[in-house]
Amino acid sequence: MTKEMLLEVNGLKKYFSLEKGKTLKAVDGVSFEIFKGETFGLVGESGCGKSTTGRTIIGLYEATEGEVLYSGQDVHSLTEKEKRAFYSKMQMIFQDPYASLNPRSTVREIIAEPMEVHGLYKDKKKQLERIYQLLEDVGLNRDHANRYPHEFSGGQRQRIGIARALALNPEFIIADEPISALDVSVQAQIVNLLKKLQDEKGLTFLFIAHDLSMVKHISNRIAVMYLGHIVELTDSNELYKKPLHPYSQALLSAIPIPDPDVEDERERMILKGEIPSAMNPPSGCVFRTRCPAVMEACASVMPRWHEVEKNHYVACHLYDKTIRQDHDEVAVTK
Repeated sequence: MTKEMLLEVNGLKKYFSLEKGKTLKAVDGVSFEIFKGETFGLVGESGCGKSTTGRTIIGLYEATEGEVLYSGQDVHSLTEKEKRAFYSKMQMIFQDPYASLNPRSTVREIIAEPMEVHGLYKDKKKQLERIYQLLEDVGLNRDHANRYPHEFSGGQRQRIGIARALALNPEFIIADEPISALDVSVQAQIVNLLKKLQDEKGLTFLFIAHDLSMVKHISNRIAVMYLGHIVELTDSNELYKKPLHPYSQALLSAIPIPDPDVEDERERMILKGEIPSAMNPPSGCVFRTRCPAVMEACASVMPRWHEVEKNHYVACHLYDKTIRQDHDEVAVTK
């Protein structure tokens, strides 16, 4: 069965101009595709550009370069009229449920706002019934409609944010670290809710996070991001079973394993140094300043994508036979 491509990102760049002529390269040439009905995980450390990628995809930021194609249509070349139709198909769940809800609006007003902007309901009674249904869909009840955000816990506020994102019956949702601001006990509840809604409504997700264990639980495929670049992309189980990029290996080695015997025996991979600044990224491979397997070519040559195994892609000179051979020859000579 052929998968239907819903979103295609090609060479996406987002640079921010700063004072004194400096440029922040938040996203620097990112490419991937997302298929209808899947959850695509995007992971990496804070500041790697994953949230900026999500915001540029949905059009909150203008792309510096590259294209974002949604159902074959370039998101950044839409007319104002086309944007209205586009935003009914793609919505976003934000990271902080405390900051993303208007404290002066009731829950009913918060969920109704996108409906009113898009003119969905002329009949207020039907609109209210739809709001009640959305609240029930996310595990809340009708009585919550007339309350204010400050009356809810963090997990409940994120449920309200999810209900608002569902108000226009979207096909695709960008979840920008939707659980990072929540208590650990609540995080699994929200992830399970998203999975339930996906099954019921046929949703497609871009799930952005830094918690790899939670990303594995919800994602079909995962892309690992470092300093504005995607360094590895493969199926969720494959990444956890066999990470190829040294950065992916380091991230996964930091996840605790519940079996104490296995945990005691495995080797923890500690990265040295700090993440370089996106204003002045390293030449060649952006990870080379922290990589335990760095080679001479890493300083001058940008790694190319390699499909090392079927549907397992990595951008690393360790998997470039030509560069690896040259490195080995130099090592033997020395």
